[in-house]
Amino acid sequence: MLQLHGLGNGLSTAPLVTNGRTRSITAENPTGEKGQGGKAASNLGTARKGRPCIDLKQGETVTLAHIQGTGVLQHFWITVTDKTSAKGHQDQYVLRDLVLRMYWDDEETPSVEVPLGDFFCNGFARRSNVNSLPISVNPTGGMNCYFAMPFRTSAKITIENQHAYDIGGFFYTFNYTLVDELPENAAYFHAQWRRERLTETGKDYTILDNVKGAGQYVGTYLAWAALERNWWGEGEMKFYMDGDDEWPTICGTGTEDYVGGAWCFSNLKTNEPESYSTPYLGYTYYKDTTEIDPWSGHQVPMHGMYRWHLPDPIRFESDLKVTIQQIGHDHSRLFERSDDVSSVAYWYQMEPHADFPALLPVQQRWPR
Repeated sequence: MLQLHGLGNGLSTAPLVTNGRTRSITAENPTGEKGQGGKAASNLGTARKGRPCIDLKQGETVTLAHIQGTGVLQHFWITVTDKTSAKGHQDQYVLRDLVLRMYWDDEETPSVEVPLGDFFCNGFARRSNVNSLPISVNPTGGMNCYFAMPFRTSAKITIENQHAYDIGGFFYTFNYTLVDELPENAAYFHAQWRRERLTETGKDYTILDNVKGAGQYVGTYLAWAALERNWWGEGEMKFYMDGDDEWPTICGTGTEDYVGGAWCFSNLKTNEPESYSTPYLGYTYYKDTTEIDPWSGHQVPMHGMYRWHLPDPIRFESDLKVTIQQIGHDHSRLFERSDDVSSVAYWYQMEPHADFPALLPVQQRWPR
C-alpha cells in the first residue's frame, strides 16, 4: 500500500505525527471546510442532525466532493437503498443504475467509472457483506473504501442517477488529508467496469487493456453469471505487460484459484459452494434459483468474488492488459464455455490515462 509521508493506513504508521490536515466532506459540510461541520438544523434544533443525506433526482449528476489542493483521499463511506419500489424488476437495480466517477487534477475524463454496487464488490445489483482490507460492506449496505487516492491539485467525485426514479436518502462521508506535497512516485487510483453479456466461445474475456505508462495493478472484482451446465471456473487469469504479445508473463491456474479458493468452493458436506471473505481474497455471493417455478423470476447461477493484489501488486513499466478465460469441466473433461461476465479492474498509474470504453447503457447493465 502507498506510504505517503506517514499517510498510509497501516498500524505501523499510527504513531507517526505529520503536518497533514484532516478534513471530511458530508452532506452537512459539502466543502469539507474547517470549522463548518454540523451546522444544519433539524426539528431538534441547530446542529442536531440537520442534513445527514441528499436526494438524487432521476437523470441528475451530483458532485459529492470537489477538493482543491494536494492530498490523499483515505476513506469514504456510502449507503443508499438497493430498490425504489415493488412496481417492477427495473426498480430493483439501483446499485447498477448509480454510476460513481472520480477525476484527479482537473482531468476531463474520469479515472474511475463504475456502477456503485460493483465498485464495492456488490455486483448483480444485490447486497452482500464484504470483509476485506480495502473494501468493507457491512449490514445493511454500509459500503466503505480504504484505497489511498492521492491527488496533486484537485479531486472530484460524482454520482449519476441513471435509475428510472428519484432516489432519496443518499448518505456519504469522504475523509481525506491535505498535505504540502506528495512523493514523485505517488500514482493515481483508477477503476474500470466492463461486461460481456455473452462471452465469445474460445476467446478470453478482457478485464482491462489499453493501459499505457507505469503503474501497478491492485485488484479484481468478478460478477460471473453461469449460462451453461457444470463447473464454470477453470479459466486462467492472464497479465500481459511491457510488450507481451501472444503470451502473457503471468498466467494462473483457474478462476477459483485466482481468488484463493479451491475445488469449486464446495462444502464437503453439502456439495454447495461455500462463501468466504478475507483481507485479500473472497467469494462473497452465490445465488442459484434455476430450479424454482419459472414464473417466479428465477435467476441463473450468479457468483461474486474478489482478489486484491496489495501485498503482491502486478507492476508494469509501459503497458498492461488483463484477461480471463471461460473454461468449464463436465466431470470428465474441460470444455469451452460462454457466460455472462462483469468485472472491475483496480489499478494505480501515472497520468495521463487512456479514455475508457463507453459505459454500457443502463438496461444493458442489469443482471439476468
